[in-house]
Amino acid sequence: MTIFMQSLISGILIGGVYALIGIGMTIIFGVMRVINFAHGDLLMLGMYGTFYLFTLFNIDPFISIVVIIPLMFLYGGFLQKMFINRILGTLPQNQILLTIGLGLVMSNSVMLAFTSDYKILSTSYSSSSFDILGISISTPLLISFAITAVITVALYWFLLKTDTGQAIRATAQDREAAQLMGINVKRMSIIAFGLGASLAGAAGALISPTYYIFPQVGSTFTLKAFVITVLGGMGSIVGATLSGILIGVAESIGGVYFGAGWKEVVVFVLFLLVLLLKPSGLMGKSNV
Repeated sequence: MTIFMQSLISGILIGGVYALIGIGMTIIFGVMRVINFAHGDLLMLGMYGTFYLFTLFNIDPFISIVVIIPLMFLYGGFLQKMFINRILGTLPQNQILLTIGLGLVMSNSVMLAFTSDYKILSTSYSSSSFDILGISISTPLLISFAITAVITVALYWFLLKTDTGQAIRATAQDREAAQLMGINVKRMSIIAFGLGASLAGAAGALISPTYYIFPQVGSTFTLKAFVITVLGGMGSIVGATLSGILIGVAESIGGVYFGAGWKEVVVFVLFLLVLLLKPSGLMGKSNV
């Protein structure tokens, strides 16, 4: 039972960061109906930004999100205005090819600039933990989960209570109707992509103290974000939150009971079961 509770708690903590990754992709899809296959590479940029803020300026990784979030928001808005906006309403394969191409440009540019060597962000608390009732809890994972919870609550408040947030939700529900109501849907698309990029960057900052940093790390998280988005229900932020935690738990328990090499298999088996039993995803929604 102790081993089970240990893996369960660890899974929930890492699942919170997974949820943040999935929410970013969900917002982008909800507003623009574009699956962003460069999403993991945005997270990778957040990891590298955090690493160099720490090594060059001694800024703690968890404090660096104050810098990473606005920078990634601006970068995401730039990508949307310059590239993504040009393929809205086109064939899905055009959208897929463009976002994959953007991801390749980002990962290869980073590899040229910083080489393909693995980097490790080591802080005084990177491997620290504490015990509660015989269960060891990772300090950086707990801090990451707490910050993720604050960001998620702030995001929900923004979408539900502010005029801009409500305009984003209206655009996600019906783009044409929102435009007829006087909403600047192009501006909402830029904001939505900026939000998605900033959440990916924040997730990269939060996970960097406990994960290897290298240019191709984005591909792993792009696949994970896609699974979270589909599993939770395309466009559902609540679904993305729940499925991110569910995948974190499945990975953790699968790694403990079946071996580290099987944890990804457990996730995809779960993914296939949900698609077979409830194809619309956990929440079955198609809007933000």
